[in-house]
Amino acid sequence: MPRHFLTGDELTSTELERLLIRAAELKREPLASRALEGSSVALLFDKPSTRTRISFEAGVFELGGHPLVLRPGEMQLTRGESVRDTALVLGRHVAAIGWRTYADAALEELAAHSPVPVFNMLSDGHHPCQALADLLTLRETFGRLEGLKLAYVGDGNNVARSLAILGSKAGVDVWVAAPEGYQLEPGVPATLVADPAEAAAGAHALYTDVWVSMGDEDTAEERRAALEPYRIDDALLGRAADGAVALHCLPAHPGEEITAEVLYGSRQRIWDQAENRRHAQKALLELLAAG
Repeated sequence: MPRHFLTGDELTSTELERLLIRAAELKREPLASRALEGSSVALLFDKPSTRTRISFEAGVFELGGHPLVLRPGEMQLTRGESVRDTALVLGRHVAAIGWRTYADAALEELAAHSPVPVFNMLSDGHHPCQALADLLTLRETFGRLEGLKLAYVGDGNNVARSLAILGSKAGVDVWVAAPEGYQLEPGVPATLVADPAEAAAGAHALYTDVWVSMGDEDTAEERRAALEPYRIDDALLGRAADGAVALHCLPAHPGEEITAEVLYGSRQRIWDQAENRRHAQKALLELLAAG
């Protein structure tokens, strides 16, 4: 049976640690692995993408493979072909399938019928590849993950959920500060609070995401009003630990969820995060290719 990566919960703590060590090695030597030599990887995009597409396309190439980028309108999925049939066809041609889509159920259905590994490039519920890059960035910055406190501030979305899942496996104490109606569900491996200052206190990293994600445009003004107190600025960073850094999965809207001073300042590792998508994902693809 192929190994899939849909939520991040598929990895053990030991596997996650090894993956991050390998990602650091691949960052130092980008062409050291030919794990996908002679293979193609299908990359399906139902949503616009900058970092995900660039990092996966470049990463597959650096591993010796060929990225097949497939957009809406270029596949029969948009004309009614089933997810099951799509999985069965793609699995005859490619070594793995990545999907950036909406419903988690569709991704799960693809994995259920695919003869090759399926990985989640973003779904409504999860963004595990982003969390891998985030953990790699924290490990680079602090030399460890165990015992770090990460405070996510803002909309409790797919990014926050993946940080909770994978962060807990790495020994990171994840806090999520969000207003009522925007918080993660109880039971996620994170401390859930309403007060951003409480979450930020003593944190090694403050993390945020956009207030209005793709698909949320109809409630944009309502969301901005509710999330206004959850901006990362110098004052909130001042409540964090000495040497704390700001993180953001991008794209950013300076003046909304993060100030321009923090986004482009000396206390952020945001652009390292963007680069680390490629290295972390290459280590993931190696792992999936190995079965």
